[in-house]
Amino acid sequence: MNDIETRVDLMLLMQEFYSRLLADHSINYIFTDVAKIDLEAHLPHLTDFWEQTLFYTGGYKKNVLQLHLDLNAKEKLTDTHFKTWLNHFHKTIDDNFAGENAVRMKSRAESIATVMKIKIFEHSQS
Repeated sequence: MNDIETRVDLMLLMQEFYSRLLADHSINYIFTDVAKIDLEAHLPHLTDFWEQTLFYTGGYKKNVLQLHLDLNAKEKLTDTHFKTWLNHFHKTIDDNFAGENAVRMKSRAESIATVMKIKIFEHSQS
């Protein structure tokens, strides 16, 4: 298996990952009913985010934390949601890639999820 090395790799990974999320009834409603994402329009932004996060290139400029705080205001994001998201994320990477960048991407996702959960909790307490 190859490592994650290009934007094309990231785009394919995001397509597969979101296909899995949208097939999971325990979490798909957040994307379809609450956030109402247009996946085709959303995929380039997701790819931009991970290209910036993993390769330090790309043009992602949005505040990902604020986007999730806004989402949490509509539907409380629980620890179970984060675990489900991370499980699908790790499995999608493991099923398609192996190498240093694959490991780094999983680690960054864990870190981002941890910070996001803390910030969402803090925000809901204020």
